[in-house]
Amino acid sequence: MTFNLGMDITVALGGGGAKGNAHIGVLRTLEREGFRIKAIAGTSFGGMVAVFYALGHSPDDIEEIFNSFDQTRMYGHKTGDEPSLLGIEGGTAWLETRLGDKTFSDLKLPCVLTATDLKSGSEVILSEGSLVEAILATTAIPGIFPARRKGDLELVDGGVLDPVPVGPVRSLAPNIPVIAVTLNEPIGLPAQPWIVPIPGFVPQYLVERISRSRIAQAVNVILRSFDIVSRAVAYNRLQVDRPALIVRPAVSDIEILTKVDVHDVALRGEAAMEMMLPELRNIFAWQNRLRRAIGMGA
Repeated sequence: MTFNLGMDITVALGGGGAKGNAHIGVLRTLEREGFRIKAIAGTSFGGMVAVFYALGHSPDDIEEIFNSFDQTRMYGHKTGDEPSLLGIEGGTAWLETRLGDKTFSDLKLPCVLTATDLKSGSEVILSEGSLVEAILATTAIPGIFPARRKGDLELVDGGVLDPVPVGPVRSLAPNIPVIAVTLNEPIGLPAQPWIVPIPGFVPQYLVERISRSRIAQAVNVILRSFDIVSRAVAYNRLQVDRPALIVRPAVSDIEILTKVDVHDVALRGEAAMEMMLPELRNIFAWQNRLRRAIGMGA
């Protein structure tokens, strides 16, 4: 076995919708403290952050880019969409404007995203082809956003099977510590309600009626259940995949589909990573001591 003596790390960014802006702050803190990110993987919103970072954008750049997007223009169905509660026409147009026809071959850093194939029930590693299509696949929350077709695959959110892609990023750079950033709350806390966005042109009185409807309440139960399942999957995967460090930004009060202040959420990621820096430095100190103990030099 070999050990990394420098400050090289890999990062796995978990899903969480609007909470995922916290990833920006985590990356910013790691860079500021001198850690070198050698590979990155992401699921759902974490996948989008991973792509922009792997393209060479700094965390500050990513914050500015994300902040420039009018979050109220995210939704809307377009012809040919798979069935879903919400379309993501505005978000798709924004991604196409920002990324154009860029593919994984344009990335400056090893990067993969994850998705789930509904037909086979398997995890799919996205590592080639269109970056826009990969992001749309990894962020396709089942039933909420349209699934994406890729050949014989019917792809939805990678978080269904792998909320924090530790294994995929480890495969890109073995023997380098993996920092896992999870946006899920621990098991045992109350389920989080989701508010499904309603277009701004809908009158307020109608919004209130819709929110009180049996269908809306049923959807809320389904989504809260999905939150509990997602936590359990994340917990079990992290127990199996065993990253070197788990970072958990304080974002429990943020709903997945809500409009947020990107800078505020990024600051929460910074705070969470700063709290874990002593433990991260200890990992490298332990590796150095072990290397010296087995006579491999300082």
